[in-house]
Amino acid sequence: MSPGTDDGGAGSGWSLWPAPAKLNLFLRITGRRDDGYHLLQTVFRLLDWGDSIRVRVRDDGQIRRHGASAPGVAEADDLTVRAAKLLQSASNTSHGADIIVEKRIPSGGGFGGGSSDAATVLVALDALWGTALGEDRLADLGLQLGADVPVFVRGRNAWAEGVGEQLAPIDLPPAWYVLADPGVHAPTAALFRAPELTRDAAPATIADFVSGVPLGNAFEPVLRVREPAVEAVFAALSQIGSPRLTGSGSGCFVEFASREDAEAALVALPQGLRAWLATGASRSPLLEARSRWEGAGRE
Repeated sequence: MSPGTDDGGAGSGWSLWPAPAKLNLFLRITGRRDDGYHLLQTVFRLLDWGDSIRVRVRDDGQIRRHGASAPGVAEADDLTVRAAKLLQSASNTSHGADIIVEKRIPSGGGFGGGSSDAATVLVALDALWGTALGEDRLADLGLQLGADVPVFVRGRNAWAEGVGEQLAPIDLPPAWYVLADPGVHAPTAALFRAPELTRDAAPATIADFVSGVPLGNAFEPVLRVREPAVEAVFAALSQIGSPRLTGSGSGCFVEFASREDAEAALVALPQGLRAWLATGASRSPLLEARSRWEGAGRE
């Protein structure tokens, strides 16, 4: 269903918005800032698969989450609630919102679920509330919630540097991915403190990436040693291709140039492995949803 319409399942006034997942096609740490934050290089690849967010405008200014979100996340700490309150404050609107998060993206997997959910709330409520802050302002607000939020707000595949917020759009060829979840919630803060983590990798260039130079993921060797479940998934995926880790999470993926090859590889994996297929997106489904909403004349 398109945004701005009754979903037929949660009552009138609700609209449904996509919160797509992402992959980091590589991730290098090239140094640290004076404030301790790590300097990164990565390419964000958006997917056509992810969470869904249901939103309904309230007139009393309250922000309410209905149901659970990520396991163990209290309502006050939920990034979707924080995103709504941040937009509410920045725009000085009197509107509020009801929010339902339909989770598909595993937590701690490095697929960007929490950040994408927050970005979707910012974009959706900016439309529904009529605050019209625009992409740049929404991306700035998103950065206050997390380094990955701006790429979801902008909705384009990107080469990223800094702490992940310096984005340059990049065209990527069509690709299909077999994704796998080892079931491990990778502790990002602890991984960044890991003494064996490589923090001084030589900076890569876009030309390196485009030419196929192996750039790796700084967290992969750390997690494969520390988490037997991650190593087991790598071993399984190595039977169908060259597995990679995404972000600082435990999620793994193998890239294919055709859907047919990806589907055949998925079928060939061992029974019981949590694995599924996703298509790389050239433009975020969230931007498509916003465009449809605008084209519908806010009806």
